[in-house]
Amino acid sequence: MGSRRALLVVWRRRLAAARRSATADEGQVLVEYALVLALIAVLTIGVLQALGQSASGVLSRMSTSISVVSNP
Repeated sequence: MGSRRALLVVWRRRLAAARRSATADEGQVLVEYALVLALIAVLTIGVLQALGQSASGVLSRMSTSISVVSNP
C-alpha cells in the first residue's frame, strides 16, 4: 500500500510540473502570435500607403473613362 501511495505522489508531482510548463509555454506562444500579428499589420499599412497614390490615380482614370462612355 505504501508503494502505491508513493507512486501516486510521484505522478501528481509530474502532472503538476506538466501543468506549470504548459501554462508558461502558452503565455510565450501568445506573445509570439501578437508580435507576428503586429508585424503583419505594420507591413500591410506600409504597402497600402505606398500603393495608395498609384491606386488612386488608376481609379481616377477609370472613373473618367467610364463617365465618357454613353449609354445606348
